[in-house]
Amino acid sequence: MSDTTHDGGVALGRPPSAEEGLSAVRRAAKHGLTVSGARPALPAYMRQLWGRRHFILAFSRAKLTAQYSQAKLGQLWQVVTPLLNAAVYYLIFGLILGTREGIPHDVFVPFLVTGVFVFTFTQSSVMAGVRSISGNLGLVRALHFPRASLPISFSLQQLQQLLFSMIVLVSVAVIFGSYPALSWLLVIPALLLQFFFNTGLALIMARLGSKTPDLAQLMPFIMRTWMYASGVMYSIPVMLKDKPQWIADVLQYNPAAVYMDLVRFAMIDGYGTENLPDHVWAVAVGWALLLSVVGFVYFWKAEERYGRG
Repeated sequence: MSDTTHDGGVALGRPPSAEEGLSAVRRAAKHGLTVSGARPALPAYMRQLWGRRHFILAFSRAKLTAQYSQAKLGQLWQVVTPLLNAAVYYLIFGLILGTREGIPHDVFVPFLVTGVFVFTFTQSSVMAGVRSISGNLGLVRALHFPRASLPISFSLQQLQQLLFSMIVLVSVAVIFGSYPALSWLLVIPALLLQFFFNTGLALIMARLGSKTPDLAQLMPFIMRTWMYASGVMYSIPVMLKDKPQWIADVLQYNPAAVYMDLVRFAMIDGYGTENLPDHVWAVAVGWALLLSVVGFVYFWKAEERYGRG
């Protein structure tokens, strides 16, 4: 390409660029550039998470240690808090309102303590999940890592806290006549399934909470309603014996009630299979698979939007 100058000479112009006319997206692709923070494919995302497994574990331990660092009793509050809740529920619901109907006294106390501890595991995981992104924006914006690490880490933190509480739960069971047996080993798969369920639910709530911070203010009311509907302090079949059967079925098959019943069945003598809904283990596995898969995919689909205004 050439142009004639004012004195009759010929000036050579710059040849047209090979990128002329290309959009910014095509030009970036030509040079192998990708969008910063773009969502990776699901298999690659899972590999990234596995690569951050040590960070997830260390972060959960650090959060657990820091949780009660300012309190004089320190980590003892991990056990004292749910135990005090159980004592309050026993006073109000067991003694005053009589919700222990149909449950022997030596069964009701471990029944109640188990319910409080196991439900608190789910409740705390959900509440931590809601704030896992919105409450850690500095970390999210400063570092590049798979964001699912945060809600997973918080669920792991709650599992570790529950394991501390199990010391008290075992003590209560023994005091009221339920001694260690082979059935106690069923607690391991029951809590493992609950952990996967809690993690999936925490992932869902993390995505919702990242865009709607006010959700954290609403969740305590939702969780309280869920607790009262899950048979934490009463036997669902006994209390609803005069109601339509479908109501009792809905409440018994809700995941919180399912995992509580499995742990109760495993640890408490006198809490037999007649208190469990049909196919309870299949239901427990189904809830764990459904929520963990759906929650993970749902969270991953918004990966590139976390931490952005």
